[in-house]
Amino acid sequence: MERTAEVERVTKETAITIKLNLDGKGEAKLDYPVGFMSHMLNTFARHGLFDIEIKAKGDLEVDQHHLVEDTGIVLGQCFAKALGDKIGIRRNGSCAFPMDECLARACVDISGRPFLFFDGQLSCAPLLSTPENGIKSDFQTDVIEDFWQGFVSAAGCNLHLEIIRGRSDHHKIEALFKAAARALRTACEIDSRASDSIPSTKGSLSAVDVQVLA
Repeated sequence: MERTAEVERVTKETAITIKLNLDGKGEAKLDYPVGFMSHMLNTFARHGLFDIEIKAKGDLEVDQHHLVEDTGIVLGQCFAKALGDKIGIRRNGSCAFPMDECLARACVDISGRPFLFFDGQLSCAPLLSTPENGIKSDFQTDVIEDFWQGFVSAAGCNLHLEIIRGRSDHHKIEALFKAAARALRTACEIDSRASDSIPSTKGSLSAVDVQVLA
């Protein structure tokens, strides 16, 4: 069976639709108004070998927080929906990913229990950019933790993300996305030795009911 999902979320602040194929080729089709975040989502798809389509818009005249956090929520909902009852998955994955001077580590357990540990060691200074149209689109780095908090709450997973060393905030964030993608890729893969069973002594990996619609 195809492990795919499509989720739409519309609020007064954002409108987001995401399509996900867990067993893809790493292709991303993104209509996303925040350039740096679009780059991270494309990186996430490529390193996780997830096919992802995203159409999103939000109240960027306020700031980037609502859109980025809600994107994490919708992406997490897609993972939960595509994984279904989680029969046969490896459940756990980890990756240490180096990127030049930076080393990031991600560890994930698709346990049904949402928890995020995040130590990105980010300066919180904005990443500055001026696209070809001349309109500045600085990225608010503090919203990265909000993205991952939204993701774990909706996906029902335990995720630890940390920077072991690094200097550049760009490298830190990108290395975290690459590490998380590869850890999730492993955790979502079907275990050929246990493809007909749920990897839990409880016999269930049902997600805890967490309110993520605020």
